[in-house]
Amino acid sequence: MLEARTPVHEDLIDHLVRTTPLQRGEAARVVLDVLAYFDETTTEFVRRRHREMQAKGLTNAEIFDRITEELPHRAVAPPELSLRQLRRIVYG
Repeated sequence: MLEARTPVHEDLIDHLVRTTPLQRGEAARVVLDVLAYFDETTTEFVRRRHREMQAKGLTNAEIFDRITEELPHRAVAPPELSLRQLRRIVYG
């Protein structure tokens, strides 16, 4: 089965293998994980972070404050979201 990696990814994988103790399969997995991380939409990020922090016992007020602080630090920062917009993402 052929893997659907572009030559750019192959170059990155080669670089990781040369510069880290990672084996080729591990380096490929890291690259794919990083790409998936950066593909996460704002909506997916907000929902994921809400679930993670809720599981730790934080209140919604604490959660939404933290999400508001985290959003501008994403790789491609989304527009600023109001508390109402955050709630709509989580609860529909």
